Amino acid sequence: MDDNYFGSYFRRRIIFVIIIGFFAISITQLFNMQILEQPSYSEKSDENSVKPIYQTAPRGVFFDRNHKVLVGNKPSFTLRITPSTYDKKLTPYIEAILGSSPGYINRILKQNESYSKFIPRRIAKDVSFKVIAWYEENASKLPGVDYIMETQRDYSFGIIGAHMFGYTKEIPMETYLHRKNEYDIGDDIGFGGIEKTYEDYLRGEKGIKYMLVDAKQKTIGRYKNGEEDQATVKGDDLILTIDKDAQSVAEEAFKDKRGAVVAIEPSTGEIIAFLSSPQYDLQDFAKVTTNEVWRELNNNPDKPMFNRASMSTFAPGSTFKMISAIAALEEGIIDTNYKVTCNGGFQFGDRFFKCLHVHGTVNVQTSIEKSCNTFYYNLVNKIGLDTWSKYAKKFGFGSKSRIDIPEEAAGIVPSTDYYNKVYGKNGWTKGFVISLGIGQGELNVTPLQLAQYAALFANSGKSARPHFLKGYTDTRINQYVEVKPQTYDIGISKKSFDIVRRAMYLVVNGAGTATNIRSDELQISGKTGTAQNPHGKEHSLFIGFAPFNNPKIAIAVLVENAGFGSTIAAPIARDVIKAFLIKGDKKENKSLAANTSTQEEQIAH
Repeated sequence: MDDNYFGSYFRRRIIFVIIIGFFAISITQLFNMQILEQPSYSEKSDENSVKPIYQTAPRGVFFDRNHKVLVGNKPSFTLRITPSTYDKKLTPYIEAILGSSPGYINRILKQNESYSKFIPRRIAKDVSFKVIAWYEENASKLPGVDYIMETQRDYSFGIIGAHMFGYTKEIPMETYLHRKNEYDIGDDIGFGGIEKTYEDYLRGEKGIKYMLVDAKQKTIGRYKNGEEDQATVKGDDLILTIDKDAQSVAEEAFKDKRGAVVAIEPSTGEIIAFLSSPQYDLQDFAKVTTNEVWRELNNNPDKPMFNRASMSTFAPGSTFKMISAIAALEEGIIDTNYKVTCNGGFQFGDRFFKCLHVHGTVNVQTSIEKSCNTFYYNLVNKIGLDTWSKYAKKFGFGSKSRIDIPEEAAGIVPSTDYYNKVYGKNGWTKGFVISLGIGQGELNVTPLQLAQYAALFANSGKSARPHFLKGYTDTRINQYVEVKPQTYDIGISKKSFDIVRRAMYLVVNGAGTATNIRSDELQISGKTGTAQNPHGKEHSLFIGFAPFNNPKIAIAVLVENAGFGSTIAAPIARDVIKAFLIKGDKKENKSLAANTSTQEEQIAH
């Protein structure tokens, strides 16, 4: 054999030995890692298991126009159950420590059974420290039970405001499915009122804490000492247009009454007070709300969940007489010299439409001052249905105002088309129209619309879309953002408004129907009304504004089943107006008083 053979053989042997040696070393290392050093590597693996914990951001706070807190937040312990690991034998003990009725926990779990059984359910919010201490002592015996610290709404700031504020609750499954990129199951979301409209401002941004957990998911520390944690971003604080003092007076006045109050700043459309009564307790929604609570609220005959301020529709009664007056003046049908003799009513065909009194000779101003029905039976007949309807719609009746809460009704303003659709072309007569002249018949309006109507008289046809949001603090950049009003002009002459505004002044300050609320300091102008109610006693109404010169507030008050507007609704309006205009600032009060003599001189001309 030649040398090449031995050289080749030798090289092959060397390569073989190297390969065998490499495998031997590798096997030895694997043995050491997997057998001898396994506990050490297992421990390191456990230590590096990272669990993200999402933290809900505090919602934005509500402030009034003077930066007084209306709705805040407070820290809260929330007890939770995860159905996949929960032992149902624990239920009686947990219900006992919570002070809940038997079956409470099962009802909560049942109404959320569409969620995954691995997702924790909130069982009780705002639980006491006693409950948390009990849990800590018994945690090892409570599989599937835990608690978290979170914030919840705090309604302890002196007013209720249920229908304007709205409430929050856990996101329903159907909403979650449409917004799963923005929310997690179990998150709170705004329902109704301002909470719903401004949800995207209020909810903020979640934070994340990264925790180290072992194989049993037990927390053993912070990941990288929290260096990669993301802090929560609080929701934007809202500065509302509400005046806390005026709202408080309205709520106090309606403690034992049903109805509504809406007050507006005429030049800006800012809502000063907004009340629907009876109200519901917002604190019920800060807790875990059961189906039983919902049924109790919805079955309550007083309908506390119904927003009377912007959803209730009714005939406005004599408060609507100014529509006919404006229409007739603008169309040249009458002027201030036009007079009607009231002998107690108006004969139309074979029907006699009654007036409450025999007023004698009245003109457009004294007919409003004394609330003479006869004048308006006659006048609406001259104007005609569709012209009357056109002017009613100019003032916003028959359509939504687009206020910044979702609950609003449009009401009804009858017209020829309306009656033809409802009764057929030959199914109604001109007699239907006569009642409209005094705000009765099939005319339906809301308290919100009446307040906006009063604001238009206060500001001679110029106003702005009613709204609750004055501005907000953008927490991401810590900057206040002002919301500018959306103004409009309904296109009616100042001359016509001046005539009717003087008449409204005389209602309170002359020989009219609301002289019981006369105040030289406040200089209120307005109109009383009594709305027919087919289901019982008539409703009491008052609309108005103050002061007469440079008005700062316009208002509508509805008190259900209370009779004449002058006796019940008007005094409430006066008190709300006073709460808004007369503050602790003595300079402002002196300025208001100083304007009184000037106002009286202007009214006289």
